Amino acid sequence: MSDPMRIRLDRTMCDGFGICAKHAPEYFSLDDWGYASLIGDGTVRDSDRPAVVRALLDCPVHAIIDMGGQPPSRARPQAVPDEAPEPHPSTEDNEAISEFVR
Repeated sequence: MSDPMRIRLDRTMCDGFGICAKHAPEYFSLDDWGYASLIGDGTVRDSDRPAVVRALLDCPVHAIIDMGGQPPSRARPQAVPDEAPEPHPSTEDNEAISEFVR
């Protein structure tokens, strides 16, 4: 048996089309203005996977994200030790490059 599908809804991207609630009403509800909310913790049962995938694919603004079957990690990503940190650009360099004159 495969890992259960996990989804996340980015409510800041939602434009209120309501397609997700049409395809998978067990996982998405709409507020009074038509914006979606995720019902539950985002874990999708295998039997509901086709409907949720259809909702994900039909979302015109791509507000539904497939988390790849893994619970979201709370650990911070670790820096790669071989990489040097990005240099902090100075104002003078930026002004010279953009030919800005005070």
